[in-house]
Amino acid sequence: MLTLTEKKCSILIVRFAAAKALGQRVAAPAPEPEGALLAPGASFVTWKREGRLRGCIGSLEAFRPLADDLRENAVAALLRDPRFPPATARDFPRYRAEISVLGPHQPVAHASEIEIGRHGIYVVKGSRSGLLLPQVATEWNFTAEAFIEQTCLKAGLPQDACRKEKDPAALFKFAAEVFSEEVLEA
Repeated sequence: MLTLTEKKCSILIVRFAAAKALGQRVAAPAPEPEGALLAPGASFVTWKREGRLRGCIGSLEAFRPLADDLRENAVAALLRDPRFPPATARDFPRYRAEISVLGPHQPVAHASEIEIGRHGIYVVKGSRSGLLLPQVATEWNFTAEAFIEQTCLKAGLPQDACRKEKDPAALFKFAAEVFSEEVLEA
């Protein structure tokens, strides 16, 4: 769990990295990370514009300091999410960041092991994989089964790929701590 100070620092790191990548002048740099932000961490950064998805990219594995992971994913979500054209400096002030800090992933044998709103899921089979964050299931009012099916479809697999008796797709769950720019007001 991140402290409130670490969450605020995370949001400022994300906004600063994105603004810098877009060539915007920033009055003050992001604060120096400390505590959990210096430890290895995995994150997803989601950008929304007027409440609608604008980009989301992240890391499933903790292989670098969380602050570095946030910086890289913030820029990638704005400029390299293949679902959207690259962001522009002109529109950036209307974007709002949401951060998901991921816990370790664990194998799942049955849908009943997935707690909607708490767990995100990851499906992999061969070279195909798909991931949905916990908030997706809540926003779309998915059951655990529907959440798994949608993740399979996102991976480009049949929706029943995890239920196949022969050679099923691997299914994993992970907890995530999710927060947005609203923490700056706390």
